[in-house]
Amino acid sequence: MAKPVLIIGAGIAGIQAALDLAELGVDVYLLDKKPSIGGKMAQLDKTFPTLDCASCILTPKMAAILKYKNIRLLMYSEVESVVGEAGDFRVRIRMKPKYVDWDKCTGCGTCIQKCPRKVPDEFNLGLNDRKAIYILFPQAVPRKAVIDAENCLRLNPPPELKERAKGRELCGVCEIVCPTKAIRYDDKPKRIELNVASIIIATGGEVYDPTRIPEYGYGKYMNVYTHLEFERLVSATGPTGGRILRKSDNKEPKKIAWIQCVGSRDRRFNHYCSAFCCMASTKEAILAKEHVKGVDATIFYMDIRSFGKGFNEFVERAKEEFGIRYIRGRVVKIEEESETKNLIVYYEDTFESKLKKDVFDMVVLATAIKPNIPRVIEGLALDEDGFIKLKDPYLDPVSTSIEGIYVIGIAASAKDIPDSVSEASAAAIRACQLAKGKELEVLADGGELDG
Repeated sequence: MAKPVLIIGAGIAGIQAALDLAELGVDVYLLDKKPSIGGKMAQLDKTFPTLDCASCILTPKMAAILKYKNIRLLMYSEVESVVGEAGDFRVRIRMKPKYVDWDKCTGCGTCIQKCPRKVPDEFNLGLNDRKAIYILFPQAVPRKAVIDAENCLRLNPPPELKERAKGRELCGVCEIVCPTKAIRYDDKPKRIELNVASIIIATGGEVYDPTRIPEYGYGKYMNVYTHLEFERLVSATGPTGGRILRKSDNKEPKKIAWIQCVGSRDRRFNHYCSAFCCMASTKEAILAKEHVKGVDATIFYMDIRSFGKGFNEFVERAKEEFGIRYIRGRVVKIEEESETKNLIVYYEDTFESKLKKDVFDMVVLATAIKPNIPRVIEGLALDEDGFIKLKDPYLDPVSTSIEGIYVIGIAASAKDIPDSVSEASAAAIRACQLAKGKELEVLADGGELDG
């Protein structure tokens, strides 16, 4: 009997691997530390170079996950340990308390509307607030509420309110208004152990913290953003409903600069190229042109690395059709005008070998991508940059140093969505071979794999 496969990480790569395995008749556990699948792609507005809607590509795949009975979602969960060998891994998983009975929750949102507690919304990168009980984003799969225990007035009341309550329970509004009685304040962490044939790591990456590069003023100047924050600004489901507005005065910017290689290709931070930044900034500059009439868009770059299919044509279109300026030069520092909150960008124009400056209403930093690697698999080799080391990046680009454990997407190296998806399908085939074992031998005799 075929054993299941565990996929750690439910972004676009993990989702694709799960769908492929399910089609092959393999049982799949799809695990993620967040309460919904979707990953970073769910935060994007458009994709390059076609400018297709990111949600229009991702959401059907997310919905398809629910149609397969042989895919089990393990949301809001983390891997604690992995032991064993190819074909026989034992994985210990901690399932965090949701404080909501997902079997009863219908995702109606009544509890969210009535909750009095507001905290920064991590899905929108703190650009707006969410409630202490929340659904991660509108298209979440599964569409179920979770209580943020750290910020819940009932589960973790501030000391001053707790003293004032004198032993009485605080809040409890969500329990009162929930029409299906799904709230469980007494929920506890649970631990389960899985026996799986193979593991696919699809944990993706995290945006490099630009506060570590103080010359760019991120976190100090209100109108300096990361490229992922800008994606949320232009998204119709974002904090501004798709309007590009400055934090400082809530006005549309008339002049925006993108700065490439922030934390990438820099010996002080990460020497590698983050692969997708040039194209992401080009896409965002085009979107800015479409959202704000007459906006001036400038991209400061070291080299434009437009290596994929249609990428160079996309850059040329940005220049010719949309009038986006590309300035080859390294930005030295950014300063803020105290009254207007505009940003003075000092840079070296390497074509003219001159130090120049220009003033912008908004600056977007194309920050480096860092791998997000689970540190619980003993013996899993990493490369010098912290990515999972591949067995052979040319002949076997999904196998790790441990037989039966595969890696896809940004966990292995910086890359874009199409490359991540193609790796997901490759890893699914490899994992299927381990899961089905002798069942695959019929293929050698001309048989068919029917699950």
